[in-house]
Amino acid sequence: PSFGFLFDIDGVLVRGKTPIPAAKTAFQKLVNSQGQFLVPVVFVTNAGNCLRQKKADQLSHLLGVPISQDQVMMSHSPLRMFKRYHEKCVLVSGQGPLLDIAQDLGFCQPITIETLREKHPLLDVVDHDRRPNVPVREYFSVVLFGEPIRWETNLQLIIDVLLTSGYPGNPYHHENYPHIPVLACNMDLMWVAEAQSPRFGHGTFMVCLENIYKKITGRDLKYEALMGKPSKLTYQYAEYLIRAQVAERQWKQPVQTLYAVGGSATLSQDDEIDNSWETELASAAAARCRSVLVCTGVYNPHTEVPLDTRESLTETVFHGHRDFRFDPALVEPDHIVPDVDAAVDLVFQLENFAP
Repeated sequence: PSFGFLFDIDGVLVRGKTPIPAAKTAFQKLVNSQGQFLVPVVFVTNAGNCLRQKKADQLSHLLGVPISQDQVMMSHSPLRMFKRYHEKCVLVSGQGPLLDIAQDLGFCQPITIETLREKHPLLDVVDHDRRPNVPVREYFSVVLFGEPIRWETNLQLIIDVLLTSGYPGNPYHHENYPHIPVLACNMDLMWVAEAQSPRFGHGTFMVCLENIYKKITGRDLKYEALMGKPSKLTYQYAEYLIRAQVAERQWKQPVQTLYAVGGSATLSQDDEIDNSWETELASAAAARCRSVLVCTGVYNPHTEVPLDTRESLTETVFHGHRDFRFDPALVEPDHIVPDVDAAVDLVFQLENFAP
């Protein structure tokens, strides 16, 4: 095969924990009788609250085909490349087994918000009943894995860390700018589960954090890196995983086209964000990335992308992250199909591929 698939999960293969019926049909077409994939496949999710292996096991169970962790890309997967942060003490925000996730990615000294709260009991005063105390240390960066459970605690303590240059408990110093590095995974404003309407995502938490920081300091919160769909970094790393599969299977033909099933392929990121991670990846080999939008997720086929970006606020609302530029050419999908089974059929037809 000279092409590969990048599959979104939520709204494309599953809704919450319920598989979308077309998904099982689609994946029977993608494997042979031994359960081996006929084409390279990577699952790209903005979820960040579990290890890759757990997500691979869930997908294997739901789709009825064997999936390895090397085929799964979580929103936080590219953090493996940020080796300059791995040795230092980092504050991690989100939910799930955060320490296990951080250590699996290479971080040697991750500290959770809960541990920070215990070290500085006077900082978290919304809930007056939680007041233990342990020693203090410095934080060198903040990693936002996903939306936390107690938003008020995480927002307060992250702001404390940023405004004290990593020494929470000290007085605020607004002149300490730019602040210590912040790396963020998953910018989804909303996501789809079993409920009839979309739910708040990590992007909503980030909107809160950015606006609180600006309201207090008058300055913009800066990100060292943003990852997760639809960032360029995420798709470069996904292509790296595709190339690894091709090498492992010893397929001779290079991958020329990637099909991103479920969403737009990528968005333009503001140039101020540090792109030094690009040196960690081999140069992209695929000639093109095509987006195949399905109608089983957040996408509403009855809303149109505005032709004039200056009118975007009046014609439609751009739900992307603050640091991504709105570009209709990048948001507009190459193909729109009813579901993932139709997407696989379409790609096989476009590529003249007969399993």
